[in-house]
Amino acid sequence: MTNTAWGRAEQQDFRSRVRGSLLGGAIGDALGAGIEFDSLESIREKYGPQGVTDYVPAYGRRGAVTDDTQMTLFTVDGLIRAQVRRDVGAWHPPSDVHAAHRRWYATQHDWGPDERKADTGWLAAQEWLYAQRAPGNACLSGLADETAGTLAAPKNPDSKGCGAVMRSAPFGLLVGWEPHLVFQLAAECGAQTHGHPTGYLSAAAFAVIVHGLVRGESLPAAAHRALTLLAAQPGHEETAHALQRALAQVRTGAPSAERVAELGEGWVAEEALAMGLYCALVAEDVTHGLLLAVNHGGDSDSTGSICGNLLGALHGETVLPPAWLAELEGRGTILELADDFALEMTHGAALHTAEHMAPGWQARYPRD
Repeated sequence: MTNTAWGRAEQQDFRSRVRGSLLGGAIGDALGAGIEFDSLESIREKYGPQGVTDYVPAYGRRGAVTDDTQMTLFTVDGLIRAQVRRDVGAWHPPSDVHAAHRRWYATQHDWGPDERKADTGWLAAQEWLYAQRAPGNACLSGLADETAGTLAAPKNPDSKGCGAVMRSAPFGLLVGWEPHLVFQLAAECGAQTHGHPTGYLSAAAFAVIVHGLVRGESLPAAAHRALTLLAAQPGHEETAHALQRALAQVRTGAPSAERVAELGEGWVAEEALAMGLYCALVAEDVTHGLLLAVNHGGDSDSTGSICGNLLGALHGETVLPPAWLAELEGRGTILELADDFALEMTHGAALHTAEHMAPGWQARYPRD
């Protein structure tokens, strides 16, 4: 889709889905943050038979997000930077996403934005992002130097943790791209930290599912498209099997924490994807789906984040529970970034050309 193809209603729908996916993912992340390392038994003992039904304190506050949301936001930043650099012939999105994730890596080591370089743009200036929220070892080691992992020479080739999946929803927001290109880009960027095929192919499958939702497909249809694209990839079996199990689990009876647990714990990529997908598939509404996604004895914030990314992309921002939005850490930044992404995708040609770039956009997303 080109910029001239966007009508007013299309722009509004797209922006709502972008906001919905990013905010929904952050809400799911925050719901799971306080129980990430707890067993289901201990969750029920502490919060009652339904488990958590609201935010619980994590990192000193309610509504705190983790590295899942942090890295997702920097993925968006990298994709915007790729678009603005395209005018001058510097078109290699994996490099721009890697550079953005390196900016995230700096937030895990620097004292604050005062230490950032002048060309890092506005997102890296947000002081609240300079907090360590249990980042995964593969993400940290994969981004520790300037060399970017590739599919041919991936970083951490034995790692299939969920750290590449949980940050990959933004690739699916590239609504003007064809699905196979979204899949390829997400896989390439996943291999920058998680080099096991299941690690990066799960990220690619997740991106394609989000992409289908933003384009108006149903969730089952989007999942089947991901399965079709997976089938041609070496090492796809674990990811494909996990997706198939999630789709089949819908037909086994009423949703429950026990049925979620049958899909895994979520620490590895394919399990996190399957659990988040299942909860989105059976969700009666966003609240039901997200609470189902976090109340288990595994990686609650990542499965909640994945489920929220999906439900937000499917329904748009207006379905998100207002009380959870009100307490969400970084809501203003997330909204601002979502709107910038939508603006870039729908009006990029008005913001920058090879010869000129709007000063405000240059300051936010430096081209050089």
